[in-house]
Amino acid sequence: MIDWQRVAELEEEVGQDGLCEVITLFLEETDEVMARLSTDAAPQQLGRDLHFLKGSALNLGLRALAQLCQEGERLCDSGGAGRINLPLLRHLYEESKTALRAGQANRPAA
Repeated sequence: MIDWQRVAELEEEVGQDGLCEVITLFLEETDEVMARLSTDAAPQQLGRDLHFLKGSALNLGLRALAQLCQEGERLCDSGGAGRINLPLLRHLYEESKTALRAGQANRPAA
């Protein structure tokens, strides 16, 4: 679910404190976006939100979430926004958050 090698690379780039800040910012921003996701939204807005989530997820190594967002983007682009499985996306997002938080809690302090 999480590419921990990517998380380690990010930590190398920004340091442990910086990684904590990145994760906190990720969760704040993505929680807001996830709260407004709806197949009733304009397909362009839904596609933009999914694109944002995909990029944010990739930055933190959340590959499964990013892939599902990419599939949703494609559906938006092809007129199939109503076929996006938002319950699955929300479930995967919550699982990803839980795994990310657990992984951070289990990392040794610097």
